[in-house]
Amino acid sequence: MQEAAGFTRVLLDLSAPAEHAVFTLTNPARVVIDLKGVQPRPGFTTAGSAAGQTRVRAVRAAVRGADFRIVLDLAVDVRPGLVQVQQGPQGGRQLVLDLHASAASRPVAQTPQTPVAAPVQAAQPVQRAPDVRRPEPARKVVISIDAGHGGQDPGAIGPGRIQEKHVTLNISRKLAARINRAPGFEAKLVRSGDHFIPLRKRADIAREQRADLFVSVHADAFRNPRVTGGSVYTLSDRGASSENARWLAERENRSDLIGGVGDVSLSEKDDMLAHVLLDLSMTANRSASIEAAQAVLGELARVGRLHKRRVEQAGFVVLKSPDVPSILIETGFISNPEEARKLNNAAHQDRLVDAIARGIIRYMEGNAPPGTLIAARQSGRDTGISGSQAVGGIGSDVRYRIARGDTLSGIASRYGVSTSRLRAANGLRGDIIKVGQTLVIPAG
Repeated sequence: MQEAAGFTRVLLDLSAPAEHAVFTLTNPARVVIDLKGVQPRPGFTTAGSAAGQTRVRAVRAAVRGADFRIVLDLAVDVRPGLVQVQQGPQGGRQLVLDLHASAASRPVAQTPQTPVAAPVQAAQPVQRAPDVRRPEPARKVVISIDAGHGGQDPGAIGPGRIQEKHVTLNISRKLAARINRAPGFEAKLVRSGDHFIPLRKRADIAREQRADLFVSVHADAFRNPRVTGGSVYTLSDRGASSENARWLAERENRSDLIGGVGDVSLSEKDDMLAHVLLDLSMTANRSASIEAAQAVLGELARVGRLHKRRVEQAGFVVLKSPDVPSILIETGFISNPEEARKLNNAAHQDRLVDAIARGIIRYMEGNAPPGTLIAARQSGRDTGISGSQAVGGIGSDVRYRIARGDTLSGIASRYGVSTSRLRAANGLRGDIIKVGQTLVIPAG
């Protein structure tokens, strides 16, 4: 654990990549790190981990079936910031979590606690962390949707005077409605009408919306009218490098924030630290953008022709946010007569929207941001949303609501119990389950 001005960095060495979830709990204040499919190495101990720390009072750990939980008891108010898995110093992987002090970090109330668990040894009986109280309400995942062009900028113009700005707005509105129907998601439009927004302002709006993903929708054009197919773009290496330099050079950016609006200010950092923080943010951001783009491209391939079968990279200005994963989707070539008719057709737009939404939802559910309803649902907290839910705490039975696509064996594997135990706990004679049905997941 490394303490610096304004934040504390928590480093966890892993022998291999692992799924993780990070969230906060109150009364008493603590940060929880859940590692799926992880077991402590022989001799692992948390003793002394918080020695000399001013923001973390103590560190506890407990095995949870096939998973591992680490609890950081807090001395002052903090909020989790950067969370990423990177190459470890001695091979393997290393999980990095930054805990940022609030503007006026107050000591947290000291309440009686269950004694810190003894060091976890491989040969020891399974140890359990104390029951957790209900956490703060989780938020929805926010998807910012940018309809390309608008106002005095019509974009590309296809046969029959079809204008790109109208096509992109129609698709964006439908995409927002489709995403808003998904439990735990909220879509926000960058422009909701036919008006012009400067390119850099579009990325700024996404940051103001606290977006978890920025999606810019376009319809391509080319001098050869026979060219067809969709494409998905992320920011290029050169575009990222130039944006880093611009952010560090322009004074107004020094007082701006990275990690989403409100997380990390560069204004109080020296040049070297500011460069490192910005580079870390941009690198993680580009990696996430590529993964999201691949998920969307894979779904688009199922509904139509692709112009490029891999994710493309370019220096598009709208993709240059340093802290919001961003992708640009070319839905097709409006310069091609046949494709222009399709892009202006409501049924084809619906198919495109369904494909894009599936890709976005699949990516976000596989990379749920900490503190969101999706992350809470996956970690077994009561999310209060419709669809699949898990309610319960450590050491208690969990209630799980079946969602479309769930299987009994899949649920059993997710919670580290056998299928036979799951059947017995719910009085099931076979493996048939129904959407909306609630299962009891036995503890331990």
